[in-house]
Amino acid sequence: MTGGPVQASLRTVVYVDGFNLYYRALKGTPYKWLDLHALFSSVLRPTNDVRRIRYFTADISGKRDPGAPIRQQAFLRAIRKDPRVSIHKGKFLVSTKWSALAEPPVSFIKPDPVTVFVVKTEEKGSDVNLASYLVRDAFKDEFDVAVVVSNDTDLVEPIRIVREDTGKPVGLICPASSPSKSLTAVASFCRHITSERLAAAQFPDVIPGTSIRKPATW
Repeated sequence: MTGGPVQASLRTVVYVDGFNLYYRALKGTPYKWLDLHALFSSVLRPTNDVRRIRYFTADISGKRDPGAPIRQQAFLRAIRKDPRVSIHKGKFLVSTKWSALAEPPVSFIKPDPVTVFVVKTEEKGSDVNLASYLVRDAFKDEFDVAVVVSNDTDLVEPIRIVREDTGKPVGLICPASSPSKSLTAVASFCRHITSERLAAAQFPDVIPGTSIRKPATW
C-alpha cells in the first residue's frame, strides 16, 4: 500500500523589509541574532523550497547609539555567509526639525501649536527596492511562490500586481501581532512569527568557520 501523491517543491523567494522585521518582531527581545533561512523555513510549509532571501535595509547611524552600526554590521556579515541571502541597501537619514506636540504637558505655556526641536530618523528606499525586485523576479519567473516579510501597506500594490498579472501566489509573513487588513486582503496567505520560532532560529554565538560573533549586548 502506497501513500498519497508526493507534492512537488515550490521555488520560493522571500523578500524581507529589514527595519519592519526588526522594529515589529525583534527589538527588545533576545532573538536578534537571527538565522533568516531557519526562521522562514520553519514558518512556511515543507513544500516551500526557500532558494533565495532578499534582505532590504540601510546602514544605520551611530549618532544616538555609537554601538548600533557595529552590531548591525556583525548581523549583516552573519547573514551574508548564507549564499541564499542577498542584501539590498537604501539610505538611513537623520535630521532635526521642529514638530508639534500631540499632547503638551499642562505646565507648558501654550502657543498654538506647541512645538519642540526633535531628531527624526528615516529609512529611504527599502520599500521601493523590495517592490521593484518582487515585480522584476515575478516577470523573470524567478519563483513559484513569493513571500513578503513586512507589515508596510505601501507594498499592497506590488503584491496585487504580481498576483493578478502573473498568477503567482504572494504570501505574507507578518512581523506584527496584528497584520494590516489591506495586506492580508491581497496576499495569497498569511503566516505569523512567534517567539518560539524566533528562539529556535538563532545563530550560534560564533558563526562556524568565521570570526563573526554575536554582539555582547544581544
